[in-house]
Amino acid sequence: MNYKKLRNIVFTLHRILGFAIAPIAILVGLTGSLIVFQGEINDFQRHQQFGTIIPQGNRLSLEVILNFVKTAYANQPQMALQRVYFPSKPDDLFNVVISIPGNDWVEVYVNPYTGVILGDSLHPNAVQRFLQIVYELHTSLKLGDLGSQIVGVVGLGISIVAIAGIILWPGWRKLMTGGDFTDFHWRTVTSS
Repeated sequence: MNYKKLRNIVFTLHRILGFAIAPIAILVGLTGSLIVFQGEINDFQRHQQFGTIIPQGNRLSLEVILNFVKTAYANQPQMALQRVYFPSKPDDLFNVVISIPGNDWVEVYVNPYTGVILGDSLHPNAVQRFLQIVYELHTSLKLGDLGSQIVGVVGLGISIVAIAGIILWPGWRKLMTGGDFTDFHWRTVTSS
């Protein structure tokens, strides 16, 4: 097989595979872009929902905060502590993550100065529901295990398209010979 024929085969593969995976890749890319800002969106939403925490002396100890959470969720005997996010600023909340039967995790928001439980993720608001949908679209196209497999195949397809694009790049000859790229013009491959 000569070079020109191989190049045409790679170009055809590059084009067809690119068109086939583009819609899913765009969806996964856009949802991933939103997920990158999930922390900031959640912080904004929490401040809108719970208002600003006014510092009142020293924060309560972790032990006291966890006792408030245990008391509030006493009707969930199988509750288990998963993790705790400490306030990073004086006006932030304690975010205690617990697991209870029927839920992977529940985030409980606690005032660090009074121990008052301000809310939890068992009763999500519109922003939290939207972010959950975005996450499910990003990871599995909201199709469960089949969607996760499709997203994985699309990731592999993107890798193949990228490698084919590198192979097809016409600037390799100039790069190897140390040529000047200032007069470089893009051209398309045509099949003969």
